Amino acid sequence: MRGQKRQKSIAARCGARSLARKKTFWRRFIKGAGLKILPFFGYLLTCLIYFTSRKRFVGLDTIDPDEPVIVAFWHEHILMSPFHWKKLRRAKQNPRVFAMVSDHRDGEYIARIVNFLGIGTVRGSSSKGGVKALIAALRELKNGADVAFTPDGPQGPRHSVADGIIAAAQKSGAKILPMRYEASALWRLTSWDRFIIPKPFGTIAFIAHELIDVKGVSADVARERIKAALERLET
Repeated sequence: MRGQKRQKSIAARCGARSLARKKTFWRRFIKGAGLKILPFFGYLLTCLIYFTSRKRFVGLDTIDPDEPVIVAFWHEHILMSPFHWKKLRRAKQNPRVFAMVSDHRDGEYIARIVNFLGIGTVRGSSSKGGVKALIAALRELKNGADVAFTPDGPQGPRHSVADGIIAAAQKSGAKILPMRYEASALWRLTSWDRFIIPKPFGTIAFIAHELIDVKGVSADVARERIKAALERLET
């Protein structure tokens, strides 16, 4: 009897280990497949929304092709902003932009989607890899490319301005281009940034006004200028 119980106990443990290994395998498979498949579908959705929507462009029509800039928009406006940047840079031959994307797991999805849109990435944030990312951003600006920041990303607080964009602007001397978009019909997520997804077949208004300069001012003054410029775009 004892031998039978022991054999049953060993079999049960082996079964539990086998089940755990299977669960681990499927978790890894789903995570890996999701990282390959979901960004592509995110890219398709982004293109579907943009090309089925009516577009209205407010403010700046183009940017000096010889002047690299730092593009700034709130985290909630990530989805459609690459199209706006391309519109503003249409006068420049082979324009390049690198988006500052966090090294967190969620950042990998964003990085892959923007890569599909022909946009490079600089990986890092104020909480992880910030110095490395800043050095890379400065290098790209020096080489004539634009760099895009979400001042309140990657984790908020919403509509705050972190130090990264200030440091990049003051060390490089590049001006900042604030931009945003509004949609006539949209989904707004319940995430910390209240992320905006325009609905297809509506109207999207892309808004960008004057470039701002934060050279030679304190970090607090620069922070206020950037925030005020982004808030002025709101209608």
